[in-house]
Amino acid sequence: MAVRPGEDKDFEEAFSQAQGIIASMPGFRGLTLARCVERPSSYLLLVEWDRLEDHTQGFRGSVEFEEWRRLLHHFYDPLPTVDHFEPFVTVP
Repeated sequence: MAVRPGEDKDFEEAFSQAQGIIASMPGFRGLTLARCVERPSSYLLLVEWDRLEDHTQGFRGSVEFEEWRRLLHHFYDPLPTVDHFEPFVTVP
């Protein structure tokens, strides 16, 4: 996710509030937000769900998603692409 330059600290503060929203949703397993070392205004968000529909229909179709969007979407330039992945290889 590309955050507007100079807004990374504000984004991180807003994300601290927003993470409680997504964590409260049915099917939520966990998330990781990582900041890029080489490009500090770039972030990687990995969210794990029990089922795809928990994200696509449950979270994204909820009132809570509107609050998530209000808190975070104005930081992105451009808006991030959302892709869904299934585990292929896991190494402990």
